[in-house]
Amino acid sequence: MKLALMLSASLVVSVTSMARAQSAAAPTVPPGLAAVRAALEKYRDPIVAVRDGYYSSVGCVDFPHGGGMGEMSYVAGGMGVHFINMGLVGPQLDSLKPQVLIYEPRNGRLVLAAAEWFMPTQVSQQRPRMFGRDFDGPMEGHVPVMPPELHHYDLHVWLWKTNPAGTFSPTNPAVRCPNGQPYTFHDDAPKMTMEH
Repeated sequence: MKLALMLSASLVVSVTSMARAQSAAAPTVPPGLAAVRAALEKYRDPIVAVRDGYYSSVGCVDFPHGGGMGEMSYVAGGMGVHFINMGLVGPQLDSLKPQVLIYEPRNGRLVLAAAEWFMPTQVSQQRPRMFGRDFDGPMEGHVPVMPPELHHYDLHVWLWKTNPAGTFSPTNPAVRCPNGQPYTFHDDAPKMTMEH
């Protein structure tokens, strides 16, 4: 009985310490974004995200060279593993319901790093705007986790991981996809498209 109580107490201390460490690591964001982050906190657990309809693209994506001529002007860095909820993709955007959650693989775990709002150009030819920012794009899909024909606009918001390139940068120089893994994709930035 004493052993069970000691193990239970140890587990509570470990979980509490881990939660504090994750909260302490979260970047400072403006009050409007702090409310968004609070609404999405439950998705720190990727299983909760899956239960709510977010499905993993499996691949960890990074762009080690950033963007060049004719490509999106990405800073060299990673994005991570995308979990997309196709049920949220449509003509209406909701600041509390991003279409994509982005996880960073870290020490064998998936750690929530960012949220992404996503709008295919087939749904809207007009560049969306949220949080006082225009979306990036239009651009091709991020090969190989999306077909290049999936032209879209997107807005990344690094709510849980500090981004040296800025809160709204599509890539984060501090995110690394593990080398030598079958589902790590070091790629070129997606090509820009001209939508009418």
